[in-house]
Amino acid sequence: MIYTDMNNLEHYRGMAPHLDTAIDFLKSHALTELKAGRNDVDGENVFINRFGYETMAEEAAAFEAHEFYADIHLVLSGQEWIGVTDMEKMTVTAIDKVTDSVDCDGPVENRLYMAPGKVLIVLPEDAHKVKIAVDGPERVEKAVVKVQMK
Repeated sequence: MIYTDMNNLEHYRGMAPHLDTAIDFLKSHALTELKAGRNDVDGENVFINRFGYETMAEEAAAFEAHEFYADIHLVLSGQEWIGVTDMEKMTVTAIDKVTDSVDCDGPVENRLYMAPGKVLIVLPEDAHKVKIAVDGPERVEKAVVKVQMK
């Protein structure tokens, strides 16, 4: 897991080739240019999903993880908490190989505040619980960069 500000993102170059591609894109394109849904950057290696949702109580939110992709979470408007826990402490409840989605249950070890300008990179070893309300339900617009790691 990497939690930083957008202006520090370049410090993480060199960790993985596709992560470098994602960083290059994020530094050279405005997030407001993204259309709703999937935005292609480098085929299945790097793409961005833009979407919106209402935040909710932590108990109502669900954990997920991925086997092959890292996620770069970027809030465009609104705010939320994201819970992150190491996969070794989670119980896997379902795996969908087609969508690279791992459903899991367990405790939230870390709560990270997300608002415009913050960046959270979760790696395959990081279960993450998104959509957690800060002060009550609110609309969040978000972009998630999918970065192939394996």
